[in-house]
Amino acid sequence: MQLTTPVKIDNNGISISHKSRILLIGSCFAVNIGNRLLERAFDVEMNPFGVLYNPMSIATALDRIADGMPFTGNSPEIFEYNGMWHSIMHHSDFSHPRKEVAIEKMNDSLRKAYEKSCSYDIVFITLGTAYAYILKQSNSIAGNCHKLPGNEFDRRLLSIEEIAGTLEKTLERYLTANPKTIFIFTVSPIRHLRDGAHDNQKSKATLLLAVDKLMESHPGNTSYFPAYEIMLDELRDYRFYADDMTHPSAKAIEYIWEAFSGCYFSKETYGINSRMEEISRGLGHRPFNAESETYRQFLHGLMQKIEELKKEHPYLNLEKETTQCTTLLNR
Repeated sequence: MQLTTPVKIDNNGISISHKSRILLIGSCFAVNIGNRLLERAFDVEMNPFGVLYNPMSIATALDRIADGMPFTGNSPEIFEYNGMWHSIMHHSDFSHPRKEVAIEKMNDSLRKAYEKSCSYDIVFITLGTAYAYILKQSNSIAGNCHKLPGNEFDRRLLSIEEIAGTLEKTLERYLTANPKTIFIFTVSPIRHLRDGAHDNQKSKATLLLAVDKLMESHPGNTSYFPAYEIMLDELRDYRFYADDMTHPSAKAIEYIWEAFSGCYFSKETYGINSRMEEISRGLGHRPFNAESETYRQFLHGLMQKIEELKKEHPYLNLEKETTQCTTLLNR
């Protein structure tokens, strides 16, 4: 008996491995996928500007990463509001009461992403909404409004042509630097119900059609992962939403992650993931007696697994796991 509508996933011949250099950028769903990749020792840079939702802000951030131009105290993007320094390009995670600290946080994140900008194998772009807020004072599209008064913004639905056209130029910049870069697009399964149910659907449809245009122009360097469609068709039930009824639940995210894994991971990558998950569970284990010899033997066994994995796959960065295990042993 078929109780769901399976969504066909085409990976376009693309494979992601632990050797891949990956940049994830966009909405909360990029974070959902990025955290799971990080936990399994993939080489990942995730949302260097924080969570971004509209495609214009995402394109602007990608362009700034390619330029590597740091922010300064005179950067027009930096402003003060309600005792905090913000950037119109960044999520509030980068805001700070001290201007120099906020700028330092922004530049540290930018520098890490820029250093790899010519060598990314995978750029994973999650588009959240086609609605954009334009700051009237500068006519710039806000990556985050930082709770500024609503009358300081104009809100409008971006067109298919301007989304595709802007992202097209950004893709070309990266492909000029590295013709082998693969762009994986997805439309976030998170519903933007503040726009209203109908406007949310218009927004998602606009994003889907814009992505189709990009894939038509770059068939060998693009792929589409149907997270939005999986949420709507395979998980068509409110039990797969969090309490706010807009974000996917933990179970839904895990389901979509499994679909993502099945789409892009090889048998070898699955094997490394399985071993990393075992190590993570071990490091997260809370013993009854942390000073017992039994627990110390458990940690020594865990360290041996880490060392074996490093020896078999020397390109893996397991510094965090090694440090954590050493700290537990020395405690």
